[in-house]
Amino acid sequence: MEPQEIREGYLVKKGTVLNSWKAVWVVLSDDGLEFYKKKTDRSPKGMIPLKGAALTSPCQDFSKRMLVFKITTEKKQDHFFQASHIEERELWVKDIKRAINCMKDGKKFARRSTRRSIRLPEKVNLAELYALLKDQDDGVKELKLEQDNRVFNHCFTGATVVEWLVVKGKARNSPEALMLATGLLNEGFLQAAGDLSKEGAECAVQATFLNDTKALYYFADSGFFCEGCSSDEDVLLKEEFRGNIIKQGCLLKQGHRRKNWKVRKFILRDDPAYIHYYDPSKGDDPLGSIHLRGAVVTAVESAPDAKKYDIDGNLFEIITADETHYFLQAATAEERKEWIKAIQAVSKCGK
Repeated sequence: MEPQEIREGYLVKKGTVLNSWKAVWVVLSDDGLEFYKKKTDRSPKGMIPLKGAALTSPCQDFSKRMLVFKITTEKKQDHFFQASHIEERELWVKDIKRAINCMKDGKKFARRSTRRSIRLPEKVNLAELYALLKDQDDGVKELKLEQDNRVFNHCFTGATVVEWLVVKGKARNSPEALMLATGLLNEGFLQAAGDLSKEGAECAVQATFLNDTKALYYFADSGFFCEGCSSDEDVLLKEEFRGNIIKQGCLLKQGHRRKNWKVRKFILRDDPAYIHYYDPSKGDDPLGSIHLRGAVVTAVESAPDAKKYDIDGNLFEIITADETHYFLQAATAEERKEWIKAIQAVSKCGK
């Protein structure tokens, strides 16, 4: 029988010989993980067998890279992949773990919920808990806090999170709330902002969340930035980065000069209305931005200078208010529809 295809999409992979990270097209089947240099390639660049494999997530081997997971094969070969955002990593990890377990038990792949690496009650869903924490009306409030001559924007204290979990009935007591918060930290939903919280996060294999009024944290996909700080990990963000993140993920983008197509990570924010794009294999500094206020976005069948073997449909075009044209490609027709809908909404409402 042909292997069942379970999931496919763009991920960033660490080279097995060189230490370079590159975006690749990945296809997960019930017996292995194939990765391609381009989505349109017919032959994979490599294949990772899942029989006897082990998966580690979150993988904290790289201090400068978040959202990494590791697959260790039966022959003890390590393969590292990085997702573009938390929800994407969760989906890949869940399906890969399930595929490994099904092979081990001799069963056919079928999706079901799996537990995170930290020992939490079976009924806890960290992704849902994170969404509740971020709720603008009833969640933890993001504040501007001063500490050590620095100003931390869009953050909160560890004590605030623990108190919220108890008051809202998500935990029976402070120790249980601390366990849940540690789970959110280890899974990458919460990030350490100040020196004290960073020390707790880096002191052990499993990061430690601190129930302290001086320990600062922020939501992983918020508009956090720090002023007056020279640390390489803290990025001073401009006004255009302060909107709420509406959608994020990898798309193919056509270059304006050479007209070549490259995988880029896109982050769409609502107010002000911007979409920023990044090299998914590198750091957090954007390669560019598109101001969406008054922009028009539509599905198209072709793009200028696009060669048939380089591109295979699901294209859409953004035309900005100053008549700059951007051509992008989604992985599927449904994904294209979702991006167009989200960009249209932001272009009408954001400033």
